[in-house]
Amino acid sequence: MKANAENTQFLSEEEFNENLELWALLEVIYQKYGYDFRNYNYSSIRRQLKRRMEVEKIDSISQIQHLILNDKKLFHKVISDFYINVTELFRDPAFFKSIRNRVVPLLKSYPSIKIWHAGCGTGQEVYSLAILLQEENLFERTHIYATDVNGEALQKAREGIYPVGLIKENAHNYLESGGMESLSKYCTVNYGNVIMNGELRKHISYFDHNLATDSSIGEMNLIFCRNVLIYFNNELKRRAVSVFWESLCHKGFFCAGANERLLGEENEAMFEVFDEKNKIYRKREAA
Repeated sequence: MKANAENTQFLSEEEFNENLELWALLEVIYQKYGYDFRNYNYSSIRRQLKRRMEVEKIDSISQIQHLILNDKKLFHKVISDFYINVTELFRDPAFFKSIRNRVVPLLKSYPSIKIWHAGCGTGQEVYSLAILLQEENLFERTHIYATDVNGEALQKAREGIYPVGLIKENAHNYLESGGMESLSKYCTVNYGNVIMNGELRKHISYFDHNLATDSSIGEMNLIFCRNVLIYFNNELKRRAVSVFWESLCHKGFFCAGANERLLGEENEAMFEVFDEKNKIYRKREAA
């Protein structure tokens, strides 16, 4: 076995050696605990790992590798660092406005709608979509499948409980996205937290899914995978995009994150650009 060439080319000797240590650590994590980060972007993984090493006063990647073999608490801290959950309600309002104005009118032709939100994190964007669909009178015939590999994040998403400042902080996003009501309509305040309304949760299923190893979860009309692919190397990105293509119905929609781009010519055969600015794509059949 050897370290992924994509992650080790054009490096100094010190950086190359550090990448070898990182590759060995990720291999240990996979073999010992079954979590597969081997095809994640090394630079992102390294940044998170360095922060953890500073906090724990650990001198080297080799040392942290030795420690996590027998210290499950440290292991869980490390993998939690790898899962970067940066989300909010109606994040990137222009994107949600495009979904509302351009995608939703086409979805209305379907008698039932299935949506996969891959890498849903703590669920704010899932609830954003649920609110949008409710306002467009589509939520009752929609089911959202929200998945992630981070069990702790999934539990927070299921509960739908967030800090009380969430509504105030994200109200502007909601209005900019074309919101029709007050965002506070969709939650209740209790003991310093906001709880998303039960009506929003009844058509959402949360479960574990790993894009590095798992396959399609069924035929979907719309797939969200926003701000996840940027943490994958090209090999893993290629795998994930293929799973999404296989999972989409005829002319189904795939949504990537604002800072993400697909792989070029090979994906042009799989997807046509529907909204270039907001990274919304539509499935081609002749792939």
